[in-house]
Formats: sequence, C-alpha cells, structure tokens
Amino acid sequence: MMTSAQTLQRARVLAVLAGAMDFGTGLGMVFLPSFTLKLMMVPVPEGDGLLYARFVGAFVGAVGFSYLWALLSGVGAERGRALRAVLRFTIPFRVAAGSFCLAAVIGGALAPMWLSVTLADYGLVALQTWLLRGSWEEGAV
Repeated sequence: MMTSAQTLQRARVLAVLAGAMDFGTGLGMVFLPSFTLKLMMVPVPEGDGLLYARFVGAFVGAVGFSYLWALLSGVGAERGRALRAVLRFTIPFRVAAGSFCLAAVIGGALAPMWLSVTLADYGLVALQTWLLRGSWEEGAV
C-alpha cells in the first residue's frame, strides 16, 4: 500500500510527463506538423489534412498545458485540488482520443502506427484512475 506522500509524488511525476508529452506534441503539430508527424512515424497528410493536424495539435497542446498548469497553480491544498482535478478531467478526453484512433486504425482510415496514441492515452487513463483511487494529503503539495 502506498503512502499518501508516495501517491502525491507519483501524481506529480505523471503530470510532468503527460503534460510535457502532450504540450510538446501539440506545439510541434501546430508549428512543425510535418516534422512532428514524421517523428511519430505516421503518414504526413497534404493540404487540408495537414491544416486539420495543426488544429488537432492546438487541442493536444492545451490538454498537455492543463497538467503543467495544475502543478503550478496555487499553493498547498489548492494545488492538490488542481492536480486531482486535471487527472480526473482529462480521462474522458483520453478515452475519446484513444478510442477514435483505435477505431480509425481498425477501419483502415489511419495507419497502424496511430495505435501509439491509443496505447499512450489508455495507459494514462489507467495510471490516472489508479492514482485517483489513492489518497494524498492535498495540503502537502
């Protein structure tokens, strides 16, 4: 059984990693979409498809920023509540994005490498759910 301090530390680490991953990916998709998609090893769309990828990047970046914002907002219990809220709030978005990619790969609309998004999102859903089941002293943040 984890102590509340261990749970809190793991929640902080997850928020830093998930936030950096999504914020960086989002910024990359907005400002360097071809480069970012090549790094992800997925086909780079042309024309309107690339514009849409940039639009999606804005949302991905915003989700990532929300994790980082929670780590920096307020002090003590307020920061703990923000961290818990972002872990809870981002779960439906991750389920939706991961499920869309899974269905699109199965349906042949996206390349199989897009399953990396599904795995990352579903993995984070599992970790966030696990952390939210634990307790941590919000004032210790």
